[in-house]
Amino acid sequence: QVQLLESGGELVQAGGSLRLSCAASGRTFSRYAMGWFRQAPGKRREFVATITWSGGDTYHADSVKGRFTISRDNAKNTVYLQMNSLKPEDTAVYYCAASSTYSSRSYVYVKDNLYDYWGQGTQVTVSS
Repeated sequence: QVQLLESGGELVQAGGSLRLSCAASGRTFSRYAMGWFRQAPGKRREFVATITWSGGDTYHADSVKGRFTISRDNAKNTVYLQMNSLKPEDTAVYYCAASSTYSSRSYVYVKDNLYDYWGQGTQVTVSS
């Protein structure tokens, strides 16, 4: 069992930055690939970024590439999402998720049905 708790979401002006954190319980955090997804009001949940269990490979959605960076610290059981140059269209609830499916290639994890555990989400609001 893995429990995930996101934090760091808040109201920020366009062009600003935020760093989201997702703290995981359990001693097997390093065995999971991790992902960030987001859901805006009235829209479907969408993939944002993912990172393999070792942190050796990452993959970002085209909409955030060059602005967002996913990383992880297995010693702290935490995955991060650094978000720069934020835009109003980034406004959403951001969720982290853990996948027990093994792959050395991060692009495998763009599908949300590969994830076994989900956090409750943290709200990010970007004002124009």
